Amino acid sequence: MAYRLGVDIGGTFTDIALINETTGQVYNGKVSSTPDDPSEGFMEAVRRLVEEQAVAPDEVSYIVHGTTVATNAIIEGKVASTAFITTDGFRDMLEIARQIRPELYNLQFEKPQPLVPRHHCFGVVERLDAKGEVLTPLDEAALRVVAGQLKKERVESIAVCFLHAYANPIHERRAGEILAEVFPEAVVSLSSEVAPEFREYLRASTTVINGCIRPVVARYLQRIEERLAEAGIRAELLVMQSSGGVYTFAAAQQRPVYMVESGPAAGVIAAAHLGQALGYDQVISFDMGGTTAKAGLVQGGEPSITKDYEVGAKAQSGVGASRGAGYPIRTPVIDLVEIGAGGGSIAWVDPGGILRVGPESAGADPGPACYGRGGTRPTVTDANLLLGRLNPEYFLGGEIGLDVAAARKAIEEHCAGPLAMDPVAAANGIVEIANAAMVNALRLVSVQRGYDPRDFALVAFGGAGPAHANRLAAMIQIPVAIIPPSPGTASAMGLLVTDLKHDYATTVIERMDRVDPDALEQIFNELQVRGREALAREGLAEEAMGFRRQADLRYVGQSHELTLSLAADALDQGQMQQILQQFHREHDRAYGFSAPGEEVELVNLRLAAVGEIAKPKMASIAQAEGEAVAKNMRPVYFAESEGYVECPVYDRYALGAGAVVVGPAIVEEIDSTTTIHPGYQARIGEFGHMVLTGAEAKNEQA
Repeated sequence: MAYRLGVDIGGTFTDIALINETTGQVYNGKVSSTPDDPSEGFMEAVRRLVEEQAVAPDEVSYIVHGTTVATNAIIEGKVASTAFITTDGFRDMLEIARQIRPELYNLQFEKPQPLVPRHHCFGVVERLDAKGEVLTPLDEAALRVVAGQLKKERVESIAVCFLHAYANPIHERRAGEILAEVFPEAVVSLSSEVAPEFREYLRASTTVINGCIRPVVARYLQRIEERLAEAGIRAELLVMQSSGGVYTFAAAQQRPVYMVESGPAAGVIAAAHLGQALGYDQVISFDMGGTTAKAGLVQGGEPSITKDYEVGAKAQSGVGASRGAGYPIRTPVIDLVEIGAGGGSIAWVDPGGILRVGPESAGADPGPACYGRGGTRPTVTDANLLLGRLNPEYFLGGEIGLDVAAARKAIEEHCAGPLAMDPVAAANGIVEIANAAMVNALRLVSVQRGYDPRDFALVAFGGAGPAHANRLAAMIQIPVAIIPPSPGTASAMGLLVTDLKHDYATTVIERMDRVDPDALEQIFNELQVRGREALAREGLAEEAMGFRRQADLRYVGQSHELTLSLAADALDQGQMQQILQQFHREHDRAYGFSAPGEEVELVNLRLAAVGEIAKPKMASIAQAEGEAVAKNMRPVYFAESEGYVECPVYDRYALGAGAVVVGPAIVEEIDSTTTIHPGYQARIGEFGHMVLTGAEAKNEQA
């Protein structure tokens, strides 16, 4: 027997999925995260599930990991001591950054401090022009002096970003050789290898972040490798990338900047995989965990990808987010909107007497008040418990007992009392405020992008997602909501249904009417050779390799570009015209207008080298025998019913394929609870998934 493991570390819980490659049988687990040392939670989850299912260590074929360790290092400022070397005269590039600011009229706003202090920033004489021609040779003697100084100061990492190195990496490569010779103990990141694109500040920022987190990520991944080896597990080890692919632990230690958004990406991949399996190519992914809620768009089975995002304590992620509060990164990342509205998000009353929810979270320790671990402030989980939507005896299958009295007390003291409200009304207000914030996130990834959410299916998961999915779908008029089996660990499952991936890019700024298709074809072929070599090193056979081409275009004079997917065929003049037409259509869709008479400029070429990994098959469940039978009844509060309703509670594991549950109802399972509102129903599908629709709607695709 062979098994695959997916381990996803979140802010509150660490989720794990174990799949039998032969039968497709899935086993899940969930343990509390260990923020001080995430690898402890990782190993606890692995040990527990492997022992529970009596899996021998040598039966685990590979492990895929999704982690926020890179993000947390940046947010918490726990990065490696790093130096920055650039072209003479540009030493202050990180200090100057960009002139944009997240709040235009906030005169007290302060830019985030650079990750590299100024005394560790150095300029070295060298210069290339925009075409990569050498204007001034690299001053190797000066670079050796800098390297010697950094060695005395014992920095761990060095980031090198010379002007126009994207066009010609000759000086950066030579600098890397000299640094390795003079200061071999330091790890060196070159911008021409990390982010070979124009716009020097974005390239420098990306390279610096890569340098800052390389030692941190390397130590973390090595610690996991050692602990797995001690447990006798010598499986192939992979890490989820921000863009939705996976790469090896070795590659992650070289380019960790590509895994900064590793954790949230897995959930979108899981949603896309389930949607395609059920015949839904248009999907909105909704992942609500203990700390945050995340929404992402999937079109044609492929998640939306962006290249510009920020990370940092005050950074805002996603479509429509203001820029300038964090550190920009120029690598492919799944386009997500992430908000502080998870199950552990704290409810509070502001000085103006307004009830608010989040973004502060109770996290894993102490957690919500109802956990009984010392938390005293009310959270969304406390509100759902008081409304009867959660079973205090069956949270995490009974592993955590919930204290209803503590939840009521927290809501009374911090929300209901100050607002002179009934505690139940305050609890409902907390849930509805959280719902409103999450609906806004769903609108940002759909309506603001020019898409109608009514054309999509909502795939909701995460420990808290199914409790809110029905209400969110109704508020934004999404006709179908799908709840996967074991939704609380769906992100861990997403780790096991993605492919190996390496992303490459190169800047080619040229007007489309002057572009030589043969020259572009040669560039794509060169990138493809690099991708093929990388996948071959990881053991992929030629027939398992695929290559996806993209190009960034813009109207001449614009400062930002649109990314278009290209056909795999060799480029010719006919295709160039098709690409132009495609650009005008996409510009019209994204911005509401196009200008076919204006000149268009090519900016970047991109290639994704994908190594297809065999996907575990989805296991079918037994057919239902007769009508669904509730295991008990309990009062549940619904605003549309203006109070508590005696509500049937179903055991999800007892519901066979074809079973129908009519709302109002509650469906419980170990890692999540689904709330079905009055006027809605859920039908159980072939693979154990639940499809929520209006009670009068047909469930033909269930």
